[in-house]
Amino acid sequence: MSTDSALADGVREALAVDPDEFAARAEAEAEIVKQALRDGAFDNHQSIVGFEYEFYAVADGRWSEESRAGDYALMRVPRRLLELMGFEKELGLHNAEMSTSPQPLSDHGLRAQLAEVRARLEAAENTAGVEGMRLVSDALWTIPPAGESAREYLTDSVDIDGVTVATNMSDAVRYHAMANTGSDESRGTAVEAPGVSLSADTVMPESLITSIQPHYQVAQAETLPRHFRYALRIAGPLLALGVNAPFFPPELYDDDWDGERVLAEGAAENRVHVFESVLNARTDKDKVRFPREFHDVETAVDRIVADETLIPMPEPDGTDRFDDAFATFRTKHGSYWRWVRPVFEGASRSSANARIEFRPIPAQPTVRDSIAFQAAFAGLMQALPQREHPVIGLDWETARDNFYAAVADGLDADIEWVGLDGERTTDTDALYDDLLDHAEAGLRTAGCPEEEAASWLAPLRWRVANRTTPASWKRDRVRERLDAGDDFGTAVVETQREYIDRQSETLIEGGFSAWTDSGEAE
Repeated sequence: MSTDSALADGVREALAVDPDEFAARAEAEAEIVKQALRDGAFDNHQSIVGFEYEFYAVADGRWSEESRAGDYALMRVPRRLLELMGFEKELGLHNAEMSTSPQPLSDHGLRAQLAEVRARLEAAENTAGVEGMRLVSDALWTIPPAGESAREYLTDSVDIDGVTVATNMSDAVRYHAMANTGSDESRGTAVEAPGVSLSADTVMPESLITSIQPHYQVAQAETLPRHFRYALRIAGPLLALGVNAPFFPPELYDDDWDGERVLAEGAAENRVHVFESVLNARTDKDKVRFPREFHDVETAVDRIVADETLIPMPEPDGTDRFDDAFATFRTKHGSYWRWVRPVFEGASRSSANARIEFRPIPAQPTVRDSIAFQAAFAGLMQALPQREHPVIGLDWETARDNFYAAVADGLDADIEWVGLDGERTTDTDALYDDLLDHAEAGLRTAGCPEEEAASWLAPLRWRVANRTTPASWKRDRVRERLDAGDDFGTAVVETQREYIDRQSETLIEGGFSAWTDSGEAE
């Protein structure tokens, strides 16, 4: 992060933008997007998949006390190192993000996604290793930097010429500007989660969390609303399979929350609580939420424009991108935070697309497991609309309740589903048999051979059969350590170290199922 006046100047420039002018630009550009939709500019000849993958860095050096191998303290990533790795900066200085090249939904396309992630991650790990660090794929870090507390790291800020700047946040003007709007009394954010309440001057506490985000580009933009409705109904079931954030850094828990209470009452996926509470703290209406469905594609455009604006950013400098014609609309979309969201963009007219970004899934233990979620989401987006699956008739309120039930209890949640026969069920095996069978069918429809389609989803079927998720794996290890006499803080930290140790052997080539005694080859 730059701590000189340039960042403060950027924040002041953003705060000086007239919100009415910004809103007017966004509304005018929305009409451009709608016309482009009517002209077929966002249509493609086939479905396309993409992927975003977030990591955090930990110390894993062998030559200094600060980065001793095996301690895995959180570590800031030098900006030059991100550039060398070909990764992008994220909110915190410890974060790094990879975005894959879009590929056709097919066996070759999925293989290309898997190969690209593995190749780039292996190269990044080799580069990071020279610097005494490791990239971790995990939903919520629990070990702070060496010599610092988690609370200090997340809340530290400085005043630069009257502008509040988070010390450990990257130089993203929009996020820093959020800490400098409104009256002094109304400023600030807070993490609100079971057992945790952390106040801060900035949105830096959001950097506790990381995720994976599968993308699905529809072939015909006019079908986006139907695909979106199905995406809302599979959000809860897929999140329940992927939960991976049962614990915070131990020092952040309230005094009356000990290990037993955290295990009894804590959430399976605290990432959702962090994202919602931190970014909703400054809004009149919750910006991070389970979204409403829409029935025509232009309504999706209108909702992005109508969404509450936190920081009306300056008009971007023009380039030669196709979507520069609606650059302010794209800026507005950047803070359209929904767990499932529609996107309209493209660097050129030929690459312009209407897609769904699926944001519920936390970062996973291995690349293989991560791509399994991409394959499942894409396969479901392919099969459910084609087969007119009756789960689309599940009322929106129940789909939302399913999502938050998964947040609380993971695979132990009571999730309601509508089977092919039109009957409602909360039977876990029946739900996932139907869900994953349709995901597999969608992959076959997209050209995957039967054996390959089954292989992409095998890691998720294993989780159902063994009733095991990354969150339950962590909870079981903390339980064992508590029973062996460890205090809660030690149990969480040592479990985190075991997680990273296991991941060091399996991240790129292995699978999560190998982490347990019941693990099977995938």
